[in-house]
Amino acid sequence: MPVQKKEKMDIKGKKMAWNDLLHYQDGAVVSRTLIDKKVGTVTMFAFDEGQGLSEHTAPYDAMVMITDGEAEIRISGEPFHLKQGETIILPANKPHALRAISTFKMMLIMIRSEDTQPQLVQEKM
Repeated sequence: MPVQKKEKMDIKGKKMAWNDLLHYQDGAVVSRTLIDKKVGTVTMFAFDEGQGLSEHTAPYDAMVMITDGEAEIRISGEPFHLKQGETIILPANKPHALRAISTFKMMLIMIRSEDTQPQLVQEKM
């Protein structure tokens, strides 16, 4: 599975349509990093049908938003079928993999944190 990267272009302060930021390529996975900071990244991916990422883990939670097409995402062996407009959070340190059911595009948002314990958010009374 060849992974191809697009040239960098300044997109700050510009109106964008997610799916226009990168294009499908036959037999490939294309990625474009939109934000790359010490605290996290936002990356767009375009997968040709049948392409995917093999099972791996990451030390941080990551949110996947499907912006076009359909994919199967497996988390700890459990399959999830996602399509355009759907989102899933990949838990830190849990094995996950994905495969393009059709050509699909996704946005991957990862926020890095030293804190590995879940936070309970309490509303003020």
